[in-house]
Amino acid sequence: MRIVVLPEAADEFEDAADYYDEQKAGLGQRYRDEVDRHIRWIAMHPDLPRIRTGGYRRVNLKVFPYYVAYVLHQEAIWVLAVAHGHRKPEYWIGRRLNLSQQDARANDEERDRPSVAD
Repeated sequence: MRIVVLPEAADEFEDAADYYDEQKAGLGQRYRDEVDRHIRWIAMHPDLPRIRTGGYRRVNLKVFPYYVAYVLHQEAIWVLAVAHGHRKPEYWIGRRLNLSQQDARANDEERDRPSVAD
């Protein structure tokens, strides 16, 4: 299944990784690795986490106080947020409403990307 990470979620992820890198050498990489593991797990088990109020699913990280929020939309896993579990609950929930626009943009980018044969 295709995984699409919204630009806002990618920015949140990078901001947190940078923060952890500033705290201690190597900590940002541990955070990156944990998020990567959880996204790979989501790709293998997208229907396992329950649907929450708001129509999204969520997987909590084990070590860091963050979670990955996502929805299944048009044969893809859309990562809406990599959010801190104790700050601004569901501040990102409006991103769900813009998935059709995001999907059109992602399809345009995929179509405009040069193929391997070019």
